[in-house]
Amino acid sequence: MRWHHAAGTDIGRVRKQNEDAYFADAGAGTFVVADGMGGHAAGEVASRMVKEHFSSRPAEPEEAPTVGEARDLLRRTIAGVNQAIVSDSRDNPARSGMGTTATALLLLPEGSYVIGHVGDSRAYVLRDGELSRLTEDHTYVQQLVNRGRLTDEQARLHPRSSLLTRALGTEESVEIDLYDGSFQPGDRFVIASDGLTGMISEEKLGSVVRLRVEPEEMVGRLIEAANQAGGSDNITVIVVDVSANEDRPAD
Repeated sequence: MRWHHAAGTDIGRVRKQNEDAYFADAGAGTFVVADGMGGHAAGEVASRMVKEHFSSRPAEPEEAPTVGEARDLLRRTIAGVNQAIVSDSRDNPARSGMGTTATALLLLPEGSYVIGHVGDSRAYVLRDGELSRLTEDHTYVQQLVNRGRLTDEQARLHPRSSLLTRALGTEESVEIDLYDGSFQPGDRFVIASDGLTGMISEEKLGSVVRLRVEPEEMVGRLIEAANQAGGSDNITVIVVDVSANEDRPAD
C-alpha cells in the first residue's frame, strides 16, 4: 500500500498569531498536528517543539517496526517533547505555563496504524463513506459527554469546550493515549486541530471529507469551511489517502 498526503495551516479570522504546527514525513509514514497554548508566543514555541522532536528522530531502521515497537516509539517521542517543554518553561519564566496538544499518526507498511495522542487535536478515518473519530479529546466537556450530560454537538458549542484536562508541558509526566488498528486501500485519514473541529460539526466534516478530491484540495476545503464558520482559532489539517497502487511512491 501507498499513501498520498497534503497538509496546511491557517491563522484563521480572529487570532493574531498562529500557534499551530504540523509535521509530515510520508516516507516514514508519520503525520503530526500540534496546537500550542500560552501567551506571548509561548504556544507557538511549544507546538514547534513537537515538530522539531519528530523531525529530529533517528532514521527509521531498514526493517519496519512492529505495532508494539511503533507504540513505544510514539510514547517515547511524545514523552520527550513533554520533558523538553517543561524544562524550557522552567528556564524561561516568560514562557511559564506554555503547553501544546499532540496527535501523531504512524502508518506501517504492512497495513497497521498507531496513534499517539494528548489534548484535543483529533484523528479521523473515512472508510466506505463512514467517518470515524479515532481519538478522544482530553477536555472538560468530553468528560461531560462521557457521563451522558452533553451530546457531542452540545460539547462543541459549550463555552468551555477548549478547556483541556491534559496537555504536553503542564506536568513533569503526561499520560499518552495510544491507539492502533489496520488500514486499507481507499481509507482517508484526517488529523486536525480544534480550529477545524470546534468550528464545524462532525456531520459537516463528514460531508466535506467524503468529496472525491485530492488531499491538496481537501485541505483547502476544510480550512475554508472552518473560516466560513467564523475562523475563531488557528486551523491545521493533514489529509492522507491510502492507495493500493504499488507504482505510486509514498510522497
